[in-house]
Amino acid sequence: MNLNRRPSKLRTLLVLGRVSNLPSVWSDCLAAWWLGGGGNSWILVCVTVSLSLLYEGGMFLNDAFDAGFDRNHRRTRPIPSGAISEMEVWRWGIGWMVLGVAGVAWLGAKTLVLALLLCACVLAYNVIHKLTPVAPLVMGACRLGVYLVAASASANGVGGEVIWKGLALAAYVAGLSWLARKESARVKINYWPCIFLAAPIFIAGCVDNGSWAAPARAFSVVVAGWAIWAISRSAGRGGANVGFTVSRLLAGIVLVDLLAVAGVASPWVGLFGAWFVLALLLQRFIPAT
Repeated sequence: MNLNRRPSKLRTLLVLGRVSNLPSVWSDCLAAWWLGGGGNSWILVCVTVSLSLLYEGGMFLNDAFDAGFDRNHRRTRPIPSGAISEMEVWRWGIGWMVLGVAGVAWLGAKTLVLALLLCACVLAYNVIHKLTPVAPLVMGACRLGVYLVAASASANGVGGEVIWKGLALAAYVAGLSWLARKESARVKINYWPCIFLAAPIFIAGCVDNGSWAAPARAFSVVVAGWAIWAISRSAGRGGANVGFTVSRLLAGIVLVDLLAVAGVASPWVGLFGAWFVLALLLQRFIPAT
C-alpha cells in the first residue's frame, strides 16, 4: 500500500470547503428565515444555496490566504501537501463567492447589499485572522451576516428579534473561534471565551416569553449541556482535545439556531435535529477546522 498516496481531488475540495460545517449554515438560514416571518419556501432554498456557496468561498480563500503559514506550520493542509495548487484554490474561492452573490442578486437591493457586506467580512477575516487576537469578532460578524441576508429575503425582513438572536449567535461563534486559536499550539486553553458561548441562552431568557418561554428554557439546557460537555474534553493536560472541542461546538451552532426558534410550531423543526446529526457524522470524515 502506498502510504504517501495523495487524497482524491473530491476529498481535497471537501476538506478545503469544511463541508462538515454546512449543516450549520443551513440551520442559520432557516432560523433567520422563520424569525423574519417566513415566506416563499423557494426563496429560502435559493438563499440557503447562495449562502452555502459564500461559505464555501470563504473557506477556500482561508486556505489561499494562509498558504504561507501552512507551509511552515500545517504541512498536511491541501496546498502545502501538494494536493492542489494555490492558484487553483484562489480560483475556486473567488468562483464560489461570485456565484453566491449572484444567487441573491435578484432578491432585491437590501439582500444584495447585505450579501456584499458579508463578503467584505469574510475577506476581512481571512486577511487579519493571523494578525490580531480580535479576529474572532469578525468571524462572529460573518455569522451575523448570514442571519441578516437570510432574514432580509423573508416576509417581514430584518427585525429586532433577528438582530438580537443574530448577535447571540455571533457571540457564540466568536467564543469558539477564540478557543480554536489554541488548537494547533497544543497548550492549555483559556476558558474566558466560554462566557461568549452563553450569549444565546442569555438572549433567549431576555427575549423569549409567552408560549416561547418554556421551549426556550428546555433548549437552553440542551445548548448549555452540549457546550459544557464539549469544553470538558479540553480540560486535560496539554489541551490535546481542543480540536475535538471546537468541532463539537461548531456542530452546536445548529442547537443555537434551534434555541433561537424554540417556540416555532412546525414539523420542519425536526430538520435541526437531522442537521445536527449530519454535522457530527460528516466530522468523522471531513475535519470541521
